[in-house]
Amino acid sequence: MTTFILVCLCGGLGAVARFILDTSIQRWWSRAFPFSTLVITAVGTFCVGLAAAAFMNHAVDTRTYLLFVIGFFGGFSTFSTAVNQMTSLVRSHRQWSALAYLAITVLAALACLALGWWMGSLNR
Repeated sequence: MTTFILVCLCGGLGAVARFILDTSIQRWWSRAFPFSTLVITAVGTFCVGLAAAAFMNHAVDTRTYLLFVIGFFGGFSTFSTAVNQMTSLVRSHRQWSALAYLAITVLAALACLALGWWMGSLNR
């Protein structure tokens, strides 16, 4: 039960961190392209890659992995927000921007996950 509560709390902290980063980027980036969500997705998937490599290399235990990956980064980086922003681009008749955003989001997420995994596996 303690792990469940801690995962929930970490998820809340991740959501707050996401809100702060999203708001900060949006103040700087005032264009229609949803750059803040792309940055958050990239940072989140990179960190999940690091955490997954640390877990697979037995550098962290299961509970720590759950707190960070399921909890914090589950609240921090949500693919549903990216999908919602793609939908908003389509509704505003920016289909090519939506398609580009989809491709960049998926490719960046995979690249950042792989980079995080690789960096997390260097000391092994």
